[in-house]
Amino acid sequence: MRLVFAGTPEVAVPALDALLASSRHEVAAVVTRPDAPAGRGRRMVASPVARRAEEAGIEILRPARPGEESFLDRLRQIAPDCCPVVAYGALLPAPALRIPSHGWVNLHFSLLPAWRGAAPVQHAVMAGDEITGASTFLIEEGLDSGPVFGTVTEEIRPRDTSGDLLTRLAFAGAGLLAATMDGIEDGTLKAVPQPGEGITSAPKLTAADARVDWRAPALRVDRVVRGCSPAPGAWTQVRGERLKLREVAPSPQHTGLAPGELSVGKHSVYVGTGSHAVELIWVQPQGKKPMRAADWARGARVTSGERLEPGE
Repeated sequence: MRLVFAGTPEVAVPALDALLASSRHEVAAVVTRPDAPAGRGRRMVASPVARRAEEAGIEILRPARPGEESFLDRLRQIAPDCCPVVAYGALLPAPALRIPSHGWVNLHFSLLPAWRGAAPVQHAVMAGDEITGASTFLIEEGLDSGPVFGTVTEEIRPRDTSGDLLTRLAFAGAGLLAATMDGIEDGTLKAVPQPGEGITSAPKLTAADARVDWRAPALRVDRVVRGCSPAPGAWTQVRGERLKLREVAPSPQHTGLAPGELSVGKHSVYVGTGSHAVELIWVQPQGKKPMRAADWARGARVTSGERLEPGE
């Protein structure tokens, strides 16, 4: 089939690579978000998908809004049979959805109808799910509500961050998306409506979502830190300044600390929660690089008995 691939971040690149490697399909163009400022110098940088497309010599479309007439006209000229999508980052209007004969097919990183929305992997980790996966589905005007072509499953390991899990799903999902294109082309694959039960929402995480509440149980604190890694980054406050939490570990043998209370040793830092303590392993003080928690405590002269602010 003749394809136009839509995607923006690094997690979409494995799927683009899988389609470029297919002998059955032609990727005629990619659609991605416009170049955006990045880094301390705020230099305009192309998206990872745009950079990969440039390497492959593929036409790149960067509409500010996918409803723009100039974009729709160009898409009609390309005349794709299908438009596979991975983390494009913008809602597709009805006129765009009608252009490809086989529609727009999204690779979503959850087992739909669970975790519809922008942050399915983060919410799955934070909820303590043991199994997740990826789904391909036909995009409709509703949010991730279209009929499903296929799925793959993936175990959530005990120490997975959302970044770890998303990396594995990106590669497993790439194979699923390529197989979905094959099945659509030869007519062997039909989309099945999603069930009406088991629907959960996964909205984009905010800074407030990523703030650790030390009154919660240690297991919940650990899940929030892992679910918010690498972005938006779990955090707390100490002495009125923000401290990012890069890695923690539940420590059931350490009890007796009040929520947010610190116990500082030569090589370790523990903090109380609503149950037992967690050990702070990697932290990032405001304006500094990530460091071992014991190094942070030593440098900042943090002592046992001090408190991390409990959160809302």
